[in-house]
Order: sequence, then structure tokens, then C-alpha cells
Amino acid sequence: MSTFAKRERLLLADLLETTGPDAPTLCEGWRTRDLAAHVVVRERRADAAGGIMIKQLAPRLDRVMAEFAAKPYEELIQLIRTGPPRFSPFQLKQLDEASNTVEFYVHTEDVRRAQEDWTPRALDPVFQDALWSRLERMARLVGRSAPTGLVLRRPDGQTAVAHKGAPVVTVTGEPSELLLFAHGRQNVAKVELDGDENAIAKLQEAKQLGI
Repeated sequence: MSTFAKRERLLLADLLETTGPDAPTLCEGWRTRDLAAHVVVRERRADAAGGIMIKQLAPRLDRVMAEFAAKPYEELIQLIRTGPPRFSPFQLKQLDEASNTVEFYVHTEDVRRAQEDWTPRALDPVFQDALWSRLERMARLVGRSAPTGLVLRRPDGQTAVAHKGAPVVTVTGEPSELLLFAHGRQNVAKVELDGDENAIAKLQEAKQLGI
């Protein structure tokens, strides 16, 4: 049975292929070619991918990203479809699901929602539950730099505290939309915000949300 990570991987590859190499994305400064290069480098070049999280390694990451972005676009798409090399840790199903389900979902929406004619995807409840499970585990990480207290809430009332503090802003929406909000895509996430007006404004404009 196909995993969520594999499904989202193929959806992302198909979308990147359809939009072409020069389409806009929600990632500042990146076109689709850059996003494709990022995905490939992240799971194929561990020696450079550390620059995603560690600032001191960022120059090396930038150089390797540029090398991959210069490759034929069709090659990048094929590398995404085929997945990581044989001996990569990402070949382990458990790690693939844990690390790539959210990664590929968010980047798929980075491409979809940057286009003028985008419409929300209809996601099944099982996938929404899977996204919520991951969001609960990473809530403190993605919300650690929020400028206000931040609580994420599903329509059914389940909540996850992303950042302790006052005043508190409660963001309500489906797990898929909460994930996008918590990963810094506040402007396109279909959510409702409740709390102090100034705190809401700060949270909506915050550049540091996410990893």
C-alpha cells in the first residue's frame, strides 16, 4: 500500500512537471526549478542538506543547490519521482513517513497556492488525522519563534500549544491548513484567528514561523 509520503511525492513531481521550471512558489526567491533542486538536495546530498538548519553550512548548501538547479529540469523531476538513493536513510518506510509526509505536502501547496487559479484540495479524514498527529509532535518546534502565545485548534476542539506566552492567539482550521500556517504560509492558510487584534496582526506578519 502506498504511504502518504510516497503519494505526496508523486503529486509534487507531477505538479512541478505541469507548471514548468519557471513558475512562482510561496518560497521567497524560489521558482519551481529552485524548489525542485531543494527537494533533491535534501534527500540526496546529506553533506550539504545540513545547511537547511545550520547557518554556518548555508554557503555550501547554496553552492550545491545552484549545481542541481542548473541540471535539466526533467532530470530533477525524475530524481524526485524515483526518491532517495538505495542506501539513504529515507529508504526506511518509517523515516520516510515521519520526515517527508509534511515536507512534500507543504511544498506541493507552495506550488499550487502560488498560482492564480488555485483551489483548496479535498483531503480525506485519514490524511487529515495523519497530518494532525505530525503537527502535534512538531508544534513547539514550528511555533518556537512566534511573537505571541499560539494555540492550534482543529474544528473538533483538539488543540496543540505551539508557543506559550501572552497574549494568546488561537488559530482554528483543518490540520492541513494549520500546518501551512505554522510553517509560515499564513497568507494562504484557510484558518480563523481569535485573540487580541494587535497580537493577531503580529502573528500574521511574522516571518520566523516554521522551521
